Amino acid sequence: MSNDNLSQPSANGALALELMVDGLESVRGLDGSTAQLTFDTWKGWFEQWLMALLPQLSSLQLSPINAYELSLMLTDDTGIQQLNQTYRHQDKPTDVLAFAALETALPGHQDIYQQMPLNLGDIVISVDTAVRQAAEQGHPVKQELTWLASHGLLHLLGWDHPDESSLQGMLAEQTTLLMLIS
Repeated sequence: MSNDNLSQPSANGALALELMVDGLESVRGLDGSTAQLTFDTWKGWFEQWLMALLPQLSSLQLSPINAYELSLMLTDDTGIQQLNQTYRHQDKPTDVLAFAALETALPGHQDIYQQMPLNLGDIVISVDTAVRQAAEQGHPVKQELTWLASHGLLHLLGWDHPDESSLQGMLAEQTTLLMLIS
């Protein structure tokens, strides 16, 4: 089932986000609970997170018009395993993948981003893995999906966790982001 939605940036000078969501709006956890995650819910979360994170990212080429875009795809273990094999050469499912667009230079990007949103990249989440991890952790699947989405966003913005110290810093930032939307 596909649910493609695209929002348009606002013209009022506030942060604008173009978001495409591809996936389910309703996810059932192993405990029988259901998470309703509409396009507007996802959009609101990403907007709040970006508002909180962008001022901290002095090394990031920020959008001069304060407009950003990203895509979120909710898939199953088979879909994410194919992506994981193709792009990371790991033939196994994972919980979240992030494909950061800011890692590559686009010729003429200064001119383009005076008119167009800055593309942050793509986040892909396996709902199957999120459901299992939520059950293992003893929390709702909605909490797991938001945790994974915030993790993916941090990767799009340049965060990484090559060592334990970096991982702990990233996890602390994710906790802060989740507190913004609770």
